[in-house]
Amino acid sequence: MPRLRLAAAALNQTPLAWDANRDHILAAIAAAQQAQVGVLCLPELCISGYGCEDMFFSAGVRQTSLDLLLEIVPHTSGLAVAIGLPLEIDGKLTNAAALVCDGQLAGFVCKQRLAGDGIHYEPRWFHPWPRGQTTRLTIAGNSVPAGDLLLDCGGVRIGMEICRDAWIADRPGALLAARGANVLLNPSASHFAFAKQEIRRQLVLDAAREYRVAYAYANLLGNESGRAIYDGGTLIASGEELLAAGPRFSFDDFLLTMADVELESTQRTAADEISGGTVSCEFELTSPNQPHSPAPPPVWDTSPPSKEEEFTRSMVLGLFDYLRKSHAGGLVVSLSGGADSAAVAVLVYLMVRLGAAELELDRLVARLPDVSRLKDLNAEATDSPINELEVVGRLLTCVYQSTRNSSETTRTAAQQLAQAIGAEFLQWDVDLLVDGYLDTVAQAVGREPTWEQDDLALQNIQARARAPAVWLLANLRGALLLATSNRSEAAVGYATMDGDTCGGLAPIAGIDKAFLLDWLKWMETTGPAGIGPLPALAVINVQQPTAELRPPSAGQTDESDLMPYQVLDAIERAAIRDKLTPLEVLHVVQQQQREYTLLQLGQWVERFFQLWCRNQWKRERYAPSFHLDDENLDPKTWCRFPILSGGFERELAELREYLRRDVGG
Repeated sequence: MPRLRLAAAALNQTPLAWDANRDHILAAIAAAQQAQVGVLCLPELCISGYGCEDMFFSAGVRQTSLDLLLEIVPHTSGLAVAIGLPLEIDGKLTNAAALVCDGQLAGFVCKQRLAGDGIHYEPRWFHPWPRGQTTRLTIAGNSVPAGDLLLDCGGVRIGMEICRDAWIADRPGALLAARGANVLLNPSASHFAFAKQEIRRQLVLDAAREYRVAYAYANLLGNESGRAIYDGGTLIASGEELLAAGPRFSFDDFLLTMADVELESTQRTAADEISGGTVSCEFELTSPNQPHSPAPPPVWDTSPPSKEEEFTRSMVLGLFDYLRKSHAGGLVVSLSGGADSAAVAVLVYLMVRLGAAELELDRLVARLPDVSRLKDLNAEATDSPINELEVVGRLLTCVYQSTRNSSETTRTAAQQLAQAIGAEFLQWDVDLLVDGYLDTVAQAVGREPTWEQDDLALQNIQARARAPAVWLLANLRGALLLATSNRSEAAVGYATMDGDTCGGLAPIAGIDKAFLLDWLKWMETTGPAGIGPLPALAVINVQQPTAELRPPSAGQTDESDLMPYQVLDAIERAAIRDKLTPLEVLHVVQQQQREYTLLQLGQWVERFFQLWCRNQWKRERYAPSFHLDDENLDPKTWCRFPILSGGFERELAELREYLRRDVGG
């Protein structure tokens, strides 16, 4: 059998961005042709975008996807390409990949197993294709096969597992290999989650070893549609070896990964023992003239990289794409001097540093044409080239909004951090606004609010009084206001709606506070590979997290208001991720948090469940956040919970009775 150059591309696509999506596909195809690739795998639904949501119901979206495919087909001379798109067959929509060979549309392979769990809702739009069945469609006047197909190009027999098809026990690859496939392609739209790349590697290697095929895995790249981040990470394996692994978290429009493979002749099972179709293409794939040596993966992408490294790179890519795809004119953060807002600001700084490290600064700036304050930067840099901190300063504005309850510690911390990362720093006092609201309401209700009677109301009005001015600043700049709430706060509603939750994007709302605090310490001392630490974070990390909404004499801290963050996060995982009852949660957390009494843990468990139920309405109103793992609380994509419920009253009564009976609580 011949030697074949096999390739997979990671594409940064956007739902319904037809021209941009087509251009990225054509660029990847052109790069593959230049590199003498024989077979190229592109990602799942890459023509339309994976995250079209209910626009998949639109007949126009289906037709435009097919129209663009026909625009792309003539550009595929010299190679075979798999291109993902939604495809209607007999009135039913399928998740399909077109097999295109040397400028001709050869057929369509349709996805058999749909992703309908977690962040995925494919069964809402698509129909699974029955294994072994085929049909024919009329496309541009030609009869084209579709269904469970193999493509035979001069003895190179190409089969396909589309994303979830490969994640099941009874994966199609086994039958495709039995039908004679010696190349398997996997067009995927596999969203990022911590340590998920190691699972993908194993799936690819298992298929190559077990089925004795060359295997190419392609994936989407970047923040495609707002919440899910795609890390790329294309993979190619053959026999017992992983031959190539593409970079992850790239800021580029596409990345091509390729490897030379020696194909094996596979024994076909008799036709009457297995169903499915084969379409033959007269074009014969040629061997490359010169051998290709795949580049090694980035030094940071070890097996597996640290959670801190993956968090950093996924978040900055998510921010970068959200910024440019939303056409925002910059970013604004209400920088309190505390951990959460500091983390958000530092992520913007790292976005510029890591983006410039990959693309170089001029090209990174060119990819943000809507940020008007960046346009004149090159013209103003007369004596020396622009630097990264100057770009951060034109891109990010940090605002410290004080009240009489704010401390000099947090003001100084905010100012010093903004200076260290190059951000523009503004500050103003909102006491006059707070006092105006209090006077207005006091006159209406006939009494002055007091801390003894109105603690939460007095805290909330301070947070809400900060929102209008920072929104005004963002509007004046045409900028995106970033909210700074984390997942731990979202779980218990420890945030002021229309106050510190205000913003168009809540980037860290998918990650817990305990990890954020550890990440900030890691950033202070270590930092991401190629960038290093940010020692200025010491002024943040020495503080106890506090909202600074009560008078300083109250000694307010987040954990005194709630519970220790490590305990809160442990309860959240057991209660929400693992769906345990309050009493079951207590037993689990007791094993993890032995420094606290059973009674204290029981009280915290009860408090968590009560706050969780009362605050679902807040989670429904949070700005979009990034999906990072299976502990996400976003009700739009992952964790659905009723706004009104029984509040676990029966279960909490059981917990209280257990504490009363067994520990005297």
